[in-house]
Amino acid sequence: MPSIPKSLVSSIPRRITSALLRHPPLILRAHSHFAPARRRDHYQRPWIWVSNRAFTTSQWRCLANSKESFDPRQQDRENDEVDVCIVGGGPAGLSAAIRLKQLANEAGKEDFRVLLLEKAGELGAHIVSGNVIEPSAVDELLPDWISSDNPARFKHATPATHDKMRFLTKNSAIPIPAPPQMNNHGNYIISLNEFCKWLGERAEEIGVEIYPGFAASEVLYNPDGSVKGVATNDLGIGRDGKPKASFERGMEFHARITLFGEGCHGSLTKNVIKKFDLRRDSQAQTYGLGLKEVWEVKPENFREGEVVHSMGYPLPSDTYGGGWIYHFGDNLVSLGLVVGLDYPNPWLSPYGEFQKLKHHPLYKSVIEGGKCISYGARALNEGGFQSIPKCAFPGGALIGDTAGFLNVPKIKGTHTAMRSGMLAAQAAYAALTTSPDSGTIFLYDYEDALRESTIWKELRQVRNMRPSFHGPLGLYGGIIYSGLEAYVFRGHTPWTLKHVGTDHGATKTADQCKKIEYPKPDGKISFDILTSVSRTGTNHEEDQPVHLQVEDWDEHARKEWPKYKGIENRFCPAGVYEYIEDESKDVGMRFQINAQK
Repeated sequence: MPSIPKSLVSSIPRRITSALLRHPPLILRAHSHFAPARRRDHYQRPWIWVSNRAFTTSQWRCLANSKESFDPRQQDRENDEVDVCIVGGGPAGLSAAIRLKQLANEAGKEDFRVLLLEKAGELGAHIVSGNVIEPSAVDELLPDWISSDNPARFKHATPATHDKMRFLTKNSAIPIPAPPQMNNHGNYIISLNEFCKWLGERAEEIGVEIYPGFAASEVLYNPDGSVKGVATNDLGIGRDGKPKASFERGMEFHARITLFGEGCHGSLTKNVIKKFDLRRDSQAQTYGLGLKEVWEVKPENFREGEVVHSMGYPLPSDTYGGGWIYHFGDNLVSLGLVVGLDYPNPWLSPYGEFQKLKHHPLYKSVIEGGKCISYGARALNEGGFQSIPKCAFPGGALIGDTAGFLNVPKIKGTHTAMRSGMLAAQAAYAALTTSPDSGTIFLYDYEDALRESTIWKELRQVRNMRPSFHGPLGLYGGIIYSGLEAYVFRGHTPWTLKHVGTDHGATKTADQCKKIEYPKPDGKISFDILTSVSRTGTNHEEDQPVHLQVEDWDEHARKEWPKYKGIENRFCPAGVYEYIEDESKDVGMRFQINAQK
């Protein structure tokens, strides 16, 4: 088969080549998530030009006279049309993509196009490792996922062997009974990063088009207000916001159905929730912050398959949260701390609390003498059943943690995320095949399927546990009530407790709270924040725009510093926000965002 001359290849804009290459067969992918050597192999294969649908391009405006002020961002975007567009390459998005192509291929419709956009440079890169997965959803999606007879099986699953639950004081670990929801018999400890990479490979094998490195930055709407698709971000924008010589206009992907699986508090999700008022019948979402490290520990400290959870120290009694240690792989442990973001004391630092936790004997005895190999942090949806929004809207749906399907008492959300993606896929495929015209699609069947699913059942059963920690007895009252729910009520109470306001509304002013001083890291068990950030693998172009924006820096400092004394310094697990002493400012402090330079 003839190859395209290199001179021609170099003259074709990257975004156009990626859209012209069709599945099936797709010989080349513009942004493969494979390692560089495998990626080179993809680029060296013969090209096949396949064009099943109309592909539109705008004229390139290359000339401008000296009096014109030409902004290349005014160019029309290239666009491509697919059947279903999925935003986000996490467990929900990948499960939806796989299920869609399974259904299409089984029906002999191999040209049914499913496209998945992932902002990270490779699948799994933005997934924090270390996870205990309940396999019910993956067993249904890919029944032979760990079968020894399957050469493409997932090879990094460690069966959970036994559980421990501990209530911590400063120097002690008191055994307490774990609620039934935390029984991990039959579950597996995995690296979610590796699992998502593996799911991506399975998706590509059956024809899903995956584009890592393409961040969806805008929701597109039809004239009737329904979702038309998404547009990816422009490339080659300098820190000053102006196009550079390397500028490339973003691309539009149009689809009759767009599934949003961005994870917690996604920017496009916030857009559609607001536009379609999807929270009109639900309570406000509440959040937690999870901080996690993966360590390689001494063999004598490793207990394969052990799952340990803790409550209490170092968090104060008015703050919800807890820690964990999972032993998996070859002498690896995942350990971390989740802190509910409704904590009242603005002097509290979740990162500082995590460093203190590691010095507790329960944790230190495992990691002492080992090596920390990675660090990460992410936000979590904690609102549960009460905070689930409407998940379907004209032209699309919310799936996974975007919709808030995390089971907080169970400390698991991967199985619910995957199942929601599968349910959305089944509803989407049925709608597209029964309504082949170009009209707007509303996934009523997805909403119905959610309410009839195990997702709804298990989240409703534990709906009152997290809100119970808002009571006057705080942590201890929440533990007592949650025990009653777990062993006696089992979710059958006629009442549903409400979340008490928003997370930010729970924050007291600094003068109302005791200042917390955190010990200096020792560099062996605990680390300064810059050292931890260096282990995240995060990297940016030197002059790329800062995506965090503050409308008026000085006004923000004048308003917030006197009340909270720099809470931004403390709540961020990456040291992005900072107040600097500056006598020229009204409050003597300058607020800034530390972006990579």
